[in-house]
Amino acid sequence: MHTAFMYDQYLLKRQVLALTGKFRIYNPAGNLVLFSEQKMFRLKEDIRVYADEEKMQEVLQIKARQIIDFSAAYDVVDVTENRPVGALRRRGWKSMLRDEWEVLDANEQVIGLLFEDNINLALLRRFLLGSLLPQNYDLTIGEQRAADLRQRFNLFAYQLDLDFSMDAGRQLDRRLGIAAGILLAAVEGKQSN
Repeated sequence: MHTAFMYDQYLLKRQVLALTGKFRIYNPAGNLVLFSEQKMFRLKEDIRVYADEEKMQEVLQIKARQIIDFSAAYDVVDVTENRPVGALRRRGWKSMLRDEWEVLDANEQVIGLLFEDNINLALLRRFLLGSLLPQNYDLTIGEQRAADLRQRFNLFAYQLDLDFSMDAGRQLDRRLGIAAGILLAAVEGKQSN
């Protein structure tokens, strides 16, 4: 596994004013450890994650299984090991009022959930305040909270803190957690455009 996936905390920043979604992921020391970019003009979402901005070493792929986004599933593949890590699947109707995703392992078994922390705040975001109210997601593996994905309030840029520190046993594969953050930033980018 690439060393970029060894940290317990990251900061994801979505580039402002880019034709495609571009995401930079920083470690706790503020060093860039991953760079991600969506492919342009694709009917199905195709996001590549690299170890550097020059895109010399691809480490992850996040690919939609279908064109329709309503209950979309996104496969996460470790390119360096040439094997699936797992998948993230939107929970269609349940995501209407509050975003919910299923976290699947490499064998397609549901191992956890990713969801907006508070339904009341989710409703306020959707119907009243929009991006003025930052999003907060919890990711659970089984019944245990494994991650907190918290958007920073910033009117001019999308920034998301990825905190896996409560997952001391590392039950959540950091590659899946980072892919979840990138997908949230990509989906949020489409919704706010």
